[in-house]
Amino acid sequence: MESSPKYLDPKTLAKVKDLEVRARRIVEGFVSGSHKSPFQGVSVEFAEHRQYTPGDDTRHIDWKLFGKTDKYYLKRYEQETNLVCNLVIDTSESMKYGSGKMTKLDFTRELAAVLAYLVLHQQDSVGAAFFEHKLRYLIPPSGQASHMNQILHLLAVCQPANVTSRIGPVLNELAGRWTKRSLVFVMTDGFDDVDTMIQGLRHLRHRRHEVALLHVLDPAELDFPFSDVTLFKGLEGLPESLVEPRSIRRAYREEFEKFRREVEVGCRSADVDYMLVRTDEPLDRLLTRYLSTRASRRSLA
Repeated sequence: MESSPKYLDPKTLAKVKDLEVRARRIVEGFVSGSHKSPFQGVSVEFAEHRQYTPGDDTRHIDWKLFGKTDKYYLKRYEQETNLVCNLVIDTSESMKYGSGKMTKLDFTRELAAVLAYLVLHQQDSVGAAFFEHKLRYLIPPSGQASHMNQILHLLAVCQPANVTSRIGPVLNELAGRWTKRSLVFVMTDGFDDVDTMIQGLRHLRHRRHEVALLHVLDPAELDFPFSDVTLFKGLEGLPESLVEPRSIRRAYREEFEKFRREVEVGCRSADVDYMLVRTDEPLDRLLTRYLSTRASRRSLA
């Protein structure tokens, strides 16, 4: 676990700490005032405690627990847990590609860590799912501060597997497992059958989750800057290929943009947010731009 904190860069956190992760649609379990809630005047069951912070409603302090610990804790109830956010992280072999200092998976780890931090910092709940051809790890959502350590640990130890990703079936499985509606961030390069992936995203939307696909791509995949004869090593079962890049650059870029647009258009048709994530863009700038855009759309909803 000693390597876990590297995914929470203090400089990045200082720039994004005031950003908020908000839902734009009605999702179960939101507290009135922070998020929209479909529940009005219903009885609720106790879910967990969280530590009191100045400004919290003192009516929910657990005085019995105060008597035992001499610390203030609030009771949180099943329908009073705020935003429920689930992070879905692709750890397939293609995610280990990187033309610069960071691979796509490295960048995704940092992105997921900061999103988890922001959600917990605003006293909401976050969970995480790691997959390649199947679901590898599933962390149920929680609002406990200690939950961050579990997520950081799995981000640190989860390595790319030498198998082909199967995004669609994994999303279908998650749609069946997650009974409470939530905000779902799917972080992947999308290197799979696009129709099947979109079908999985539709399944999550059918279950009334709010879904965003963060399409993580390396700049070299998008721009194809190679000039000299290059040996490209295949990932996820593809063979090596010795290529003279200049002869295929135009065709490659047209084909890759066609793929990217197919993913984007598929997301739009499924009522899923789409965000192109280039791994050469500073994380704080990317999150500021994306979350600010989400906030402005929410205000118009």
